Amino acid sequence: MPSATNGRAGDRRSEILDSAAELFARKGIAGTTVREIADEVGMLSGSLYHHFASKDEMVQAILVSFVETIISRYDDVTGREKDPAKVLDGLIHASIRTAVEMPHATEVYQTHARQMLESSVQVRTLATDIQKTWIDAIEAGVRAGQLRDDISPRVFYRLLRDAMWLTVRWYDPKRQDYSPEQLGDDCASIFLHGFARS
Repeated sequence: MPSATNGRAGDRRSEILDSAAELFARKGIAGTTVREIADEVGMLSGSLYHHFASKDEMVQAILVSFVETIISRYDDVTGREKDPAKVLDGLIHASIRTAVEMPHATEVYQTHARQMLESSVQVRTLATDIQKTWIDAIEAGVRAGQLRDDISPRVFYRLLRDAMWLTVRWYDPKRQDYSPEQLGDDCASIFLHGFARS
């Protein structure tokens, strides 16, 4: 059983990462200093190093938490659904929900993923798992005759991926007239059924 001290340390780490993610999303990683992160959480810069050895370690922790959350939610979808169209619908909704709940981490991932994929084996491995989940579902949809076979599954995946993650730049989850669930429904409808009138 974790001690109260360990619980407080874990809460403090989470607080640091939340503040760092917000600053990284707003100012960029290079444009954010350790002092700014420390100021956001009300501590001295030196104290921050008791929790993280460097700014890069904070970035990695943010992205690992983000992709592990996605993988967990994707695993739930693929474990629950077998029909390829329902799997894709579930992956889209899980992605939108994650983007709404973790907007700053989503923005950091979308903007800095290439840099982190090159420098972090862990992030690269997890990102590969995410891509495989999508590609497997798309290819299953093609085999089932639910999706077109004249477009590369990788191209379709990249279009879907960017559409999901970039919602953090324009969608306001506080809107009372358009819920995240509705956004997921619309994205699934457009990507799986098209926008043209039949």
